[in-house]
Formats: sequence, C-alpha cells, structure tokens
Amino acid sequence: MESAKQLYAGKAKSVYEAQDPDHVVIAFRDDTSAFDGAKVEQLERKGAVNNQFNAFIMDRLAGAGIPTHFERRLSARESLCKRLEMIPVECVVRNLAAGSLCRRLGIDEGRELEPPTFELFLKDDERGDPMINESHVETFGWATSEQMARMKELTYQVNEVLRGLFLDGGMLLVDYKLEFGLFRGEVTLGDEFTPDGCRLWDRDTREKMDKDRFRQGLGSVVETYEGVARRLGLELELDD
Repeated sequence: MESAKQLYAGKAKSVYEAQDPDHVVIAFRDDTSAFDGAKVEQLERKGAVNNQFNAFIMDRLAGAGIPTHFERRLSARESLCKRLEMIPVECVVRNLAAGSLCRRLGIDEGRELEPPTFELFLKDDERGDPMINESHVETFGWATSEQMARMKELTYQVNEVLRGLFLDGGMLLVDYKLEFGLFRGEVTLGDEFTPDGCRLWDRDTREKMDKDRFRQGLGSVVETYEGVARRLGLELELDD
C-alpha cells in the first residue's frame, strides 16, 4: 500500500485510503506492544496471521447476522473494510476472571462469571483507556443511548457465536474487547477480532493462547496464534 494515502497508524495496524471513499484498506503489521507501548517488539508473520484470523472470525459473525466492517481479504496482510465513523468506546465481555478484573476486585483468575460481565472503557491511550459507564457515553456524546444499547446487544451476540466456536476447538473464550462505528448510520462492528484483543485458554490445561504470552514473556506468541487458527480449521497463507 506504499502508493495509497495513509489515514491512520495504530499499534499494530495501518489504515489506507481505498479507491471507493466508503472503504479503507487495513494492513496488519508485525508490530506487537503491551503496557501502553512500554514493551514493543516485531514478531515475524504476526500481521499475516492476525489478518487472516480476523477475516475468518468476521465471516463467521456476518454469517450469524452481525453487521461488520469487513468486506474481503486482499492479501495475506491486507483487507478491504467499510469506512466507519468510529465510536471511541471499547466494549468488554468477560466469561472467566482474568487480567484487570482480578487486579481491581481481588477475584481469583479463572473464576467462571455467570452471567458474563459487560464493561466499557474509553478509547484514550493517553489516559490509559479509563473505565466508564453507559451514562458517561450518553452525557459526553460518544454515542446515543440507542447506539449504546445496540452495541451492547451485538457484543453479547458475538459472545454467543464465538464461545461455541472456540469451545469446539478445545478452547475457552475468557474475555474480549470490541469496537464499533457507524456506517451509513448503522452501528457496525469494526477494528479486529484476533488473539491480540481477546483471551483464549486451552479448555483442559488452561494454557494461555493469546497476547498474554507476549505480556508475560511466555514465548511462542505467533506459533501459538497459528495453533489457535489450526484448531478452528483455518489454513493460513503466510506468503505475501
């Protein structure tokens, strides 16, 4: 995408103009970061693995009637997506206790959460993505109450689809975060769904199969992501 205008560069993805102004091209890079950028590395093949993993998941969600920004994969590392007006709110569902929930509330890691918890965070790196609530979202104009209700509804629908999908592959979907935007006025799932943005554990051993391997220095990050893809029946194309 060297010849296209770059619109945005995030921690692990770059967004470029597409020929159609209603769409963008998202390129997944090998960059990997944690702890608000305090730990940064390049992990070979990660961009290609995450792009194809995301395409697979987005196709599954679309098949379940969930509107997503994903249109089609263009190459091993690039995908064509709808151009959304992003809502600066992260929706987080937790099926098992892990990460910040354990630190905040003193809950033991691995505790089953029934019903699953739903949390909101403001997407603001400078402030450490602070936790917010639905009242904040409406009061500060980040989304209307109707849009927020739709985001919550879709987030739980995603949970229903993906918990079963990962369980069939011998994995537990511990938690995940989703971002949404507006496409022609419709609340639409955006960003990505990869092991970078969720927690996955082996169902039997509780081995961590997500970005916690990078955060905690467990190693074999990309190899583990590839293993997750194989468990789901996804054949990866790793040559650009």
